[in-house]
Amino acid sequence: MTEPTRAPRIAVVDDDEALRDSLAWLLDSVGLATRAFADGEAFLAADPASFDAVLLDVRMPGLSGLQVQQRLLERGDSAPVIFMTGHGDVPMAVAALKAGAFDFIEKPFNQQQLIDAVQQALAEYRRQRAVSERIDTLRARYDALRPKERQILVLVAEGLTSREIAERLDVSAKTVEIYRLRGMKALGAGNLAELVRFCVALGLVEPLPK
Repeated sequence: MTEPTRAPRIAVVDDDEALRDSLAWLLDSVGLATRAFADGEAFLAADPASFDAVLLDVRMPGLSGLQVQQRLLERGDSAPVIFMTGHGDVPMAVAALKAGAFDFIEKPFNQQQLIDAVQQALAEYRRQRAVSERIDTLRARYDALRPKERQILVLVAEGLTSREIAERLDVSAKTVEIYRLRGMKALGAGNLAELVRFCVALGLVEPLPK
């Protein structure tokens, strides 16, 4: 029997109690799990990494929203942050976007606008986590290869022919082909294009300039 899917967890960080309560009610009504915090310090003390998205007020007593965002960045927490801003806070919100925030919405906002922003943030978070997990799997497969296999795959991804690789490594072209095929199979690369994409994703070769 499969376990039920966990509802995404949303942190609501705002010093306005009435707004916190209304946002929690709204998000709970569409199947999201919320936890409200009156200030940034309380949120940072409550395991921010356990949340799938963060609704964060820009202006709060104590730590500002931007300062909370900076703490999250320093800790490596990757959940998307949506800033809630008053009328005069747009320059601050733009600064937050430049620092990696997912979006900002101006108060007062309508309910659907908020729900849409949260759902879009959650979709992007799922996509980023899937990419990260895929890269972790690729990294583990690559690290499990023999040193010569790793070396040959990188040279192939850099555009060298089997003959050029054989001359550089002082081995036969047949040996290069055997190691290349074995390494590509281990990575799950079905063709050269996939191998190049994998090597770029792992940071082994530079991507082509756009």
